[in-house]
Amino acid sequence: MAAAGDEHAAAEVLRGISRHLNCLNEDNKATRKRALESIKKQTVNNGLSGGVLQEVFSSLLKPLLKCLSDPTEKCREIAIAIITEFIRCVPKPEEALPYLMPCLAQRLGDKEILEPSEELRLSAVEMLTLTVELCGKYLAPYLNDTINILQRTIVDPFPDVKKESCKCTVSFARAVPEHFHMQAESLVKPLMQTMSHQHSRVRVSVIEATGAVIQHGSGKNMDDVLSHLAQRLFDDSPQVRKAVTAVVGDWLLNMRDRYSYFHKLIPLLLSSISDEIPEIRLLAADLWRQVGLQWEKENEDNIKDKMDFLLSPLPHYPPGVERPGLGCRELVVRNLGRLVPAIAHDVTDWLVPTRVRTSQLLSVLLLHAEDHTTQHLQPLLAVLYRACTDTERDVVNNCLAAAKLIGTFVPPPVFLKLLLEHVTAPSSPSNPWTPLMVLASVLGGCTKALLKPHLQQVADTLVRPEVCQEYQQVMYLEQLLACVDALLHRCESDCGSVSLQLLQVLVTIQSLSTDPQLSAKVLESVQFLSKVQGLDPIELYRQHLGQLLDWLSASVNSWSSYSPQRLQLHIVLMQSGPVIGEFLSQLMPLLHNCLQPNRDTEMRMSVFTMLAKLLLNAKNTLDSQGRFGDESERFLSDVLLPNLVWHAGRTAAAVRTSALSCLLALLHGGAITPGQLLCLEEKLSPLVLSALEEDSQMSRLLACRSLSATLQLIGTSLHHEALNRIYPELLKRLDDGSEEVRSVALQAVGLWLSSLTSDYNPELFAPHLQLLFQQLLLHLDDPDSAVQDQVLEVLKKGSSVHPSLLQREAEAVRDKQRSPLRCDLLLQHISSPSTETDMSNTQNTCRLKVVP
Repeated sequence: MAAAGDEHAAAEVLRGISRHLNCLNEDNKATRKRALESIKKQTVNNGLSGGVLQEVFSSLLKPLLKCLSDPTEKCREIAIAIITEFIRCVPKPEEALPYLMPCLAQRLGDKEILEPSEELRLSAVEMLTLTVELCGKYLAPYLNDTINILQRTIVDPFPDVKKESCKCTVSFARAVPEHFHMQAESLVKPLMQTMSHQHSRVRVSVIEATGAVIQHGSGKNMDDVLSHLAQRLFDDSPQVRKAVTAVVGDWLLNMRDRYSYFHKLIPLLLSSISDEIPEIRLLAADLWRQVGLQWEKENEDNIKDKMDFLLSPLPHYPPGVERPGLGCRELVVRNLGRLVPAIAHDVTDWLVPTRVRTSQLLSVLLLHAEDHTTQHLQPLLAVLYRACTDTERDVVNNCLAAAKLIGTFVPPPVFLKLLLEHVTAPSSPSNPWTPLMVLASVLGGCTKALLKPHLQQVADTLVRPEVCQEYQQVMYLEQLLACVDALLHRCESDCGSVSLQLLQVLVTIQSLSTDPQLSAKVLESVQFLSKVQGLDPIELYRQHLGQLLDWLSASVNSWSSYSPQRLQLHIVLMQSGPVIGEFLSQLMPLLHNCLQPNRDTEMRMSVFTMLAKLLLNAKNTLDSQGRFGDESERFLSDVLLPNLVWHAGRTAAAVRTSALSCLLALLHGGAITPGQLLCLEEKLSPLVLSALEEDSQMSRLLACRSLSATLQLIGTSLHHEALNRIYPELLKRLDDGSEEVRSVALQAVGLWLSSLTSDYNPELFAPHLQLLFQQLLLHLDDPDSAVQDQVLEVLKKGSSVHPSLLQREAEAVRDKQRSPLRCDLLLQHISSPSTETDMSNTQNTCRLKVVP
């Protein structure tokens, strides 16, 4: 009865719209439009029952489908809307498929889409999506038509059509899975073409559609798809990256042949665990946990014997890190052999984001692999060496974090066997520091208890000359320091057993470094090495200075200007402070050896410069124990004097200059007694006087100052013949081209006059004094007023030696000078009562000393 009633109602409806149906064939577009609007009003918008609509739809379908080709866009739009509503409302929409699908295929599935309007193409695809959702398995016979439509609409220029097509693809794949796989392959190409669309929502839809196509396809196109999905992991849109994560996780959980693709899919999902967006990280972690649990259930029989062992907590697990589940770890372990080569390839990719994401993935993989990392250690180290040369700091940091995990999970005997060999003989001459960089991080991940038995082996390797002295690049030295710091911070007080080796390495780094910041870091490490042993740096040097000097002495015969040992000696002596004075018996033979005149000139200059600094502060360095006096006379005679002997050449002159600076420091620093100096005066004076004629201004200046220092120490003890050899050479320097040399020479002349004691007979040596006074009076009329003032002060000193002689000489030249002012001041000084008294005393002394 109900069916009969529906048929009667449908007949009534059809009679009511028969005229409108006829109008659909009219030429006037307005008439056709009104007819369609009337049909819509009296059918789908009239609240009719499903059964009535089914009957009406059967009669109206063909005329409506014909209207899809109407030249008027509005008519096509109304026709699509009517058909869509009929499909949505009728109880059996599948009955329309024999006519609907070929029509849609004709409009949308040909090489050239017939529908010109973007909006109508969208409406048509929406109608197709609705049809797929409602008809489901009934669409199986129309597989080719549907696929043809989707192939064209997925690459449609209109973004909304692309999105709707992807939605339709997902629905269609799920609706007819038994048949979809036969044609799924043909959708891969258009999807991949659209995956890089500029709209992020389109990219999300394409990724979801790709997931369905591969999920329900044959799996043959997995390799074609994975590269595109991997690129989307670097997408700027978080929603796109989230879609990739969801699709890959779904494949790992539900794809029929997923076991064959684990090694390709696992890296994609694990990469998302390091995503910058927390939501994506959580999604990836949750999916990965589900994958691991599912694998555990599916392989329970195979891992029963491992369950107890693999589930027990590790004693030295990285703090603050949640240990992955058993299934997750086993999945990585079983696929790591295939993953490492891929990591090695991608970590050198030309795109920075790829390298960064790959380096992040490496840490995640090693965290899962745990002690199984050992099997792949050799290729992993090669990967880390290459990554450590990356210009992107994030890549380097991520790889060093991975290296730290190697130290956590791999036994020290295993990683040290490989790493120390690479440290000793780096495979890359251009980047020799990479093994050291990796070693420092690996040591940082190792525990104190496991590392302690191997401290000696590591320290002995680091102190080898080919390791710590071969390269001078700042980067290399920084990584060498990082290795020492890793040992100190990991083993602390246990480093006492290798304290000497570590100090030797630190001394070498500091000696080779040209970077002030690096040198400051080395000093901090020396302090820390002292601290872990309960010492201060000075006590540390006291503990090891004897061994350090033996270490340096072993190679002293081969030292040159290029030898790092001379720089090491400089660091050791400058930093050990007062401790040097306790080891003079070892130090002095070393200095005597490397300062012989036949040794390398540049090396001697650098050592003399260092000694000058020490001798200026001798009480707190070389003479801290008051024992340097026992060595100073021999040092002066056997080391300094031979290096003051004149030899031709600029280099030899530079050596003499450095030796003079050392001599001056020796005299000023109080490390030699007047008695010792007096014993060597006959040998020393000729060499210093000879140096007054050097071409180098610095040498002449140092020679003048050395004479001044000598006169201060032993001037009053010198024989009159020795004194009379000095002043003529000093007078020559009053005409020196350097004002500074002239000034110092005048000071020396003043000290010479002060050195004349009562034993110096002014009458007997009057010719000497006359020459001296004449030269000084000549310079009393110097163009420089400062020199005039300084000469006047020196002559005032001379007035106490032989006033009458000076007075005669001054009166003789007074009228010849440009300005007699200072000459008058001198004569006035000589005539003063105090001077006359001095003169009387001098004359009486002279009479007593006249030889009959």
